[in-house]
Amino acid sequence: MKEYGANVQKLVDYIITIEDRDRRNKYAHTLVELMRQIHPGMRDAQDYSNKLWDDLYIISGFNLDVDSPYPLPEKDLLGKKPKPVGYNTHNLKYKHYGRNVELLIEKAIQIDNEDEKFVAIVYIGRLMKTFYGTWNKENVEDAVILEHLREMSGNQLSLPLERVRAESLFDGSPRERSSPVSNNPGRNPNVGSVGNAVRRNNNVPGNVNRRMPDNKRKNKPPQ
Repeated sequence: MKEYGANVQKLVDYIITIEDRDRRNKYAHTLVELMRQIHPGMRDAQDYSNKLWDDLYIISGFNLDVDSPYPLPEKDLLGKKPKPVGYNTHNLKYKHYGRNVELLIEKAIQIDNEDEKFVAIVYIGRLMKTFYGTWNKENVEDAVILEHLREMSGNQLSLPLERVRAESLFDGSPRERSSPVSNNPGRNPNVGSVGNAVRRNNNVPGNVNRRMPDNKRKNKPPQ
């Protein structure tokens, strides 16, 4: 094994030739400690000691007869390729948006209240625009986001393009708090709580819009 070097290989070959079993066991344990020092960064790995003894047997070509604290590795498993792990894409047409955006769209379609549905659409639109820019490393027009939103929702979610552009509805971060939005008269005051409209429906993935509590300030003692 290349990670241990030629000198370790020579030591293993020598230990195999030792006829006295007790002496052979002593040298094998000493060599395992030497192998441990060669890769000190792996000491925290799970079953690290077991791996070292497995490597020792592999280096010896399974010809080393010593008393190991661990069972011998199976020779038939060497070089065997692991089974491929299936990756479920859920047949995503726009993979850069991800499955969670699709789930949000499905929940937004079920919202009956028009104001809450508007808030949900704005929230999803902002999220999609953020993901699109991260994936493609370029700015995207609001018209493209609206087109994708209509397509992904089966023409059940949409907003007038003129309003989206005039009020910059898709230009804020999905995590944007309500306070900056309320101070901007050009935007809808409900946009700051877009995540709440979606999360009021059950089984919405993640807490994307959750706000962490402010740190409590320590009261300074009087001077």
